[in-house]
Amino acid sequence: MKELELYCIMCPASCTLRVIVKDREIQVYGNQCPRGVEYAKQEVLEPRRHVMSVVRVKNGDMPTVSVVTRSPVPKDCIWRIMEQLAKIELEAPVEIGDVVIRDICGTDIIATRRVKRIELL
Repeated sequence: MKELELYCIMCPASCTLRVIVKDREIQVYGNQCPRGVEYAKQEVLEPRRHVMSVVRVKNGDMPTVSVVTRSPVPKDCIWRIMEQLAKIELEAPVEIGDVVIRDICGTDIIATRRVKRIELL
């Protein structure tokens, strides 16, 4: 048997959850809504996170552009994503929503801001 304490992030109530795991059966206490139970089970069985970072941009009015995963990914994919992002250098212009990497760990990486192209003299 394993007992965990989690803070639910599904709504502003931030319930303190007590999670008991016994033989793949999960019991959740302390939640004020059903989303707390869903969150606790997901966190115990396969924790997922959004990944946010920056990517280098060539010939842009800014040296980098911020990026994020379109959807949460399994935590064990985070380093794989970060390694791929470190290898990329985009060419300006970059628009909000541009796909930087397609289909990595079941999601896309998208740009979250605009970088204008600057002309070098």
